[in-house]
Amino acid sequence: MTTTLRPTGPEQRTENGGRARSYEVTVNGRPVGSLQLATDERLGADVGRIERLDIDAPDRHRGRGTVAALAAEEVLRGWGCTQVAVSIPAEATAGLGLAGALGFGERSRNMVKELTEAPELPPGSEVRPMGEAEYPAWLEHERADYIRDWLERGVSEEAARAKADAEYPTLLPDGPATPGALLRVLAHRGTDVGTIWVSLRPGESPEAYVFSVLVAEEYRGHGHGRTLMLAAERDALQAGARAIGLHVFGGNTPALRLYESLGYRSTQYHLYKQLL
Repeated sequence: MTTTLRPTGPEQRTENGGRARSYEVTVNGRPVGSLQLATDERLGADVGRIERLDIDAPDRHRGRGTVAALAAEEVLRGWGCTQVAVSIPAEATAGLGLAGALGFGERSRNMVKELTEAPELPPGSEVRPMGEAEYPAWLEHERADYIRDWLERGVSEEAARAKADAEYPTLLPDGPATPGALLRVLAHRGTDVGTIWVSLRPGESPEAYVFSVLVAEEYRGHGHGRTLMLAAERDALQAGARAIGLHVFGGNTPALRLYESLGYRSTQYHLYKQLL
């Protein structure tokens, strides 16, 4: 039997070079599923995405999804993409297994924790709002780290810088005074050791989101990252949030272990694969 992709409509184009198209997955001409492909608006036209791949229940576990995914890679190569990405919910074990078998690796994941009780901070630790004078140096360091994280995970420098240039002015238009943005500095026994950035998001789920946790290199390994996360939970609860989320890059094992030890659970995996 032959599994193929059949377009269900014309290819869509955007002004910045983006592309998208929907397909029907067929076996000997018989429809068995659907596929949606697009280039990634955030990471550039050379990164393709499998936005959706659904195989009808009676045709699952017969290799249809595998062949459709491989055919999708060929389409994206034809578009000039050098990388393919996909986001899969943590509970979709079959999808995660298929992606792993096809050679996809983890770029990052989303995690969330339900909040119940405000934690106490360790003795000697105090958290204060970041001042206007401290903000420029923090932003420069934060932005450089963010770009480096994307570069290490296969994103071009041009795309990583464009992503940073678009996101920071949007998320922090007024710096420390941005409504809903909590920029905090952690001091331990009078010495500043780290910072955290939390965004309050009324009406969204989760209602609070940790965008950045940073401990100065010389003070790492002493539990200050955990203290910053506890401070984030405390501030979020005080603001009325019932859950707090975050995004962690794949390979950042210390951070992942910290979040898991604090009770965060993975909700979605963002995977990628180089197209040779």
